[in-house]
Amino acid sequence: MFTLTFTDPACRDVRETGGKAKSLADMTANELPVAPGFAVTAEAYRHFLAATGLGETIGRLLADPLDPHDLAALERTGNALMEAVRQTAIPQDLAEAVRAAYAELCTTTGLDDVSVAVRSSATSEDSAGASFAGEFETWVDIRGAEDVLAHLLKCYESVFAPRVLGYAIEQELDPRTIEMAVVVQKVVRARAAGVMFTLSPTSGDRSKIVLEASWGLGLAVVGGEVTPDRFLVDKIGLEIADRTPGDKRIEYRTGAAPTPVEESRHRTLCLDDAEVTALAKLGKRLERIHGSAQDIEFAVDEELPEGSNLVLLQCRPETVWSGAERKPAFDASAGMMSWITGSISGGAAAAAGHTHDLAHKHSASRAR
Repeated sequence: MFTLTFTDPACRDVRETGGKAKSLADMTANELPVAPGFAVTAEAYRHFLAATGLGETIGRLLADPLDPHDLAALERTGNALMEAVRQTAIPQDLAEAVRAAYAELCTTTGLDDVSVAVRSSATSEDSAGASFAGEFETWVDIRGAEDVLAHLLKCYESVFAPRVLGYAIEQELDPRTIEMAVVVQKVVRARAAGVMFTLSPTSGDRSKIVLEASWGLGLAVVGGEVTPDRFLVDKIGLEIADRTPGDKRIEYRTGAAPTPVEESRHRTLCLDDAEVTALAKLGKRLERIHGSAQDIEFAVDEELPEGSNLVLLQCRPETVWSGAERKPAFDASAGMMSWITGSISGGAAAAAGHTHDLAHKHSASRAR
């Protein structure tokens, strides 16, 4: 199949639809709030490479091993590969399948030329050991089947962007093994949006849920263009332990250029307590479903009524702390007082440095 809706059980096969589409299909199956859409499968990508002969060109350009630290070689090879994809027409049968899926989405939503987001969903991305978060592009407010097809090709191009090649090689992945599925999803008209971690991304504390959000679409948050509002929630009782206003001077109302935020909203919290608590509850549910800490993207849809306006956009395993070794809170072989004094004197300084490093890793992952 070249396309699968989120409601199709086959869309939950990560090998064919990638991490983004699988997470959306999983959430749909679990009756979580997700905007409707469909995935263009890895089978479609393989067909694109085989039917056009592009696979042979890619094999030839990647025949010689690349050094992830040789930026000039990565740039040269990546640009050549991207140009080869750009100049290749999508096969007619694949194009017709995408047009039909887009027409069905228009019918489902009751909207002519429904505005969609087109997002990569590479089948090797977002495992617990490596995350391509931020490496591939997302486009929003795409209208019409032909524009969807044009951006499908852009997603295929992005497999070979120099930074993606470098990251793949660093992770000991052969770029030729990356298969690109693509998510096409109705755009959420976001009053506010952001990210949620079902642990503290700075300390790894699994008893906390952390949300970061800003006005408009989440592009300004994941792109590091604003200082988002930050909310800390106790996971057990869902009590909000801390609210830290950010500095939110721009917002994306559409996928085009950002617009200025009026001064009165710069430091006004963009989520109210009820929304924060409801989102944290959804985060706990997703963590139970997947059995591990999660990194979740969400939005508050201004077109939907209060109480049903929270929409989940993506869910992936948290990758910074998931592989970190956790020492026991108390070493039974040491004396109680030795453990207490050691925690106070040495632990604080070490934790401060570790916290800074982990915060940097998370922000760098999203800003790439």
